[in-house]
Amino acid sequence: MKEILYIFIGGGIGSVLRYLGQIAINERTSGVGFPFSWGTFSVNIIGCFLIGLFYSLSERWQLSIEIRLFLTVGICGGFTTFSTFSNDNLSLLKGEFYGMFILYTLLSIGIGLVAVMTGGYLGKQF
Repeated sequence: MKEILYIFIGGGIGSVLRYLGQIAINERTSGVGFPFSWGTFSVNIIGCFLIGLFYSLSERWQLSIEIRLFLTVGICGGFTTFSTFSNDNLSLLKGEFYGMFILYTLLSIGIGLVAVMTGGYLGKQF
């Protein structure tokens, strides 16, 4: 139960940081002249960097499982699930599961897009 509390607190922090980060980045890039979601893109890349940093520091400093979960599942998970997606892919590559890496990536992106479109369509029906 203690782990859940750490994840909950970290998730709230990560979500607020994502919101504030996206606003700040979008405000600074609004006059770029072409449509690109710089806020979301930047948050996703920052989240990928953070999850890699947090995992390596957790191992190096032998942090408790609660702190590891707070940083990775909580903060990074609240900040962006793209970081977890990227870390999962890295694990597949490190394990030399190249076919599964390709399958996981294509299915996640492809089915994710279909799910967003389906949810959008169904939302308009009600």
